[in-house]
Amino acid sequence: MTNPINVDLPHSLGAEEAKRRMQGGIGKLEDHILGGAIVDSSWAGDRMHLNVQAMGQEVRAVVDVEEKLVRLQLDLPPMLSFFGKKIESLIRRQGTQMLEDKSGGAKG
Repeated sequence: MTNPINVDLPHSLGAEEAKRRMQGGIGKLEDHILGGAIVDSSWAGDRMHLNVQAMGQEVRAVVDVEEKLVRLQLDLPPMLSFFGKKIESLIRRQGTQMLEDKSGGAKG
């Protein structure tokens, strides 16, 4: 049985730019996991399916990219559920940084 974590990340980038940033950030995910990881992702429209395997555990996620929101549903295996709040906090912090509008508010 898995323990789901749902995280909504509001943004002002538009769906295409948010998706581009998410695609670019997935390649860096392995660098943030101690001991290394196998990261597989695939896109179907604006939905990404993500599978991360590390330290004998498997985490699956679905990421939906919308015009003003990125919605992430992450399924933690029971062994990692103890770290759920910490993982959620990390996702919020890193996701917010990734989706931050650095244009100074100017929209083109």
